Amino acid sequence: MTDLLDRLPPDPILERRAVIQQRAAQTIGRRTLISKVFISLMVLAFLLALVPLGSLIFALLQKGLSSISWPFLHTLPTQPSLIDQNAIGGIGNAIEGTVIIDALAGLIAIPIAVLLGLYLCEATSRAANFLRAIIEIMTGLPSILLGVFAYEYVVVRMKTFSGLAGIVALAVLMVPLIAKASELAFRGVPNTLREAGLALGARSSRVTRGVIIPAALPGMITGILLSLARAMGETAPLLLVIGASGDWTWNPLKQMSALPLLTYNYSGSQYPSQRAAAWGVALTLVVMVMILSLGSRFVAARLRKERR
Repeated sequence: MTDLLDRLPPDPILERRAVIQQRAAQTIGRRTLISKVFISLMVLAFLLALVPLGSLIFALLQKGLSSISWPFLHTLPTQPSLIDQNAIGGIGNAIEGTVIIDALAGLIAIPIAVLLGLYLCEATSRAANFLRAIIEIMTGLPSILLGVFAYEYVVVRMKTFSGLAGIVALAVLMVPLIAKASELAFRGVPNTLREAGLALGARSSRVTRGVIIPAALPGMITGILLSLARAMGETAPLLLVIGASGDWTWNPLKQMSALPLLTYNYSGSQYPSQRAAAWGVALTLVVMVMILSLGSRFVAARLRKERR
């Protein structure tokens, strides 16, 4: 038996494996060095990216914390005058306007975007490819164009500035973002889940409602909350359309105030007190956006944990 095995030709797979191992041993030093160099470059790039971010956060905390107080957050703004140049008041109506405008824009954009994302995931027609290309283009559009769009088709027709125009602008901004995130979430659902539902005799629509959408829910919620966070921080669309209001306004058909717009107005004010308060307004806005961003991560992680 041993003689028979000795007379067998050498295994080409074993020979090839030995050659590969020999060449790998010869180049291990060079590959390790290249790996360390690129890891060092990535760490350096990460640290360089932290410099402007850290500087911005430090400036916000240093200059904005002094303006933050309970009256500042829930009272109406006060216009400084020559007699009292330090009068500021609060930003309560701007917080209210930001929440109302973004919430109503989300109520409009979310159903449309989710259905659009589901259609793009399911369909393979030319119409679906055309819509996908349009969404990609709209995702990269400058937000100021959405403000011009809302001004032309809402403000001009209503003959007045209003929160409704801001809602329309932000809804158009959010639709492509949520649709793209929803499509990716739907595509991430394994086909085996769909096949299992269809194999049990359920209709395709029933499988979509009962299996696909719940499985894609973590990714959808993440995309929705991140889109809301981006819309909350947009200044350009609101700058042209919502006007300026110094009162409590729940009616979106009237002029409203918002934190991004107030930050812009305060930062260019002639009064030093308002320029200083702009940092407090910006810090409030950043905290609200951060809460939404972190909340999206938490909700998505919680839903994924429950699914497991």
